[in-house]
Amino acid sequence: MNIETLFENGAHYGYSKTRRHPSTAPFIFTTKNRIDIVDLEETMKMLDQATSFLKTMTSAGKKVLFVGVKPESRKIITETGEMLSMPYVNNRWVGGTLTNFGEIKRRIARLVELREQTAIGGLEKFTKKERLLIAREIEKMDKNFSGLVSMDKVPDVMVVVDPKREHIAVTEAQKMGIPVVALANTDCNILDINYPIVANDGSVKSIKTIIEVLGAACK
Repeated sequence: MNIETLFENGAHYGYSKTRRHPSTAPFIFTTKNRIDIVDLEETMKMLDQATSFLKTMTSAGKKVLFVGVKPESRKIITETGEMLSMPYVNNRWVGGTLTNFGEIKRRIARLVELREQTAIGGLEKFTKKERLLIAREIEKMDKNFSGLVSMDKVPDVMVVVDPKREHIAVTEAQKMGIPVVALANTDCNILDINYPIVANDGSVKSIKTIIEVLGAACK
């Protein structure tokens, strides 16, 4: 990874100056047509720190949870989680996923059980209406928990796209003492993020470029 690649994929585009959070000011190179332009030299430094941290953690067998719910990040978060056999959230952050993990774990177990019963025809004993209700239950839980099936304990690290949007997830991680690596645009408060990476978090290309680097570090 180099600055040219980041630039080619639009990682330098921040938001308008009026949306800027003061904590990102040191990482802004200039403002052009009222749009903040991120200093990609600083982004590279932050990316290097984050990848070094992730390499250290995963080489010690630590579990990383990837979170990216916005449409621009959904596909790459899913692909990265599945490639690494790591848990991920790509649809909606369910409150208590970390702080009330016992309950979440029970719901995941319910999803796994219903999937297994469906596969072996174990739901045939129910009426058509009951099977319809169960199918709806499976569909809903699939959206929320399918990426968490492999998460048998609270993760050791969280990687998140857009910590402003995913503030509930970040807050839960902080409460649980879980370090956070975050791709954060210029509108985000990065003061409490352990490993912020200030760059464009609203573009598919930019998100993909950076998450692929983080995923490679984990691998």
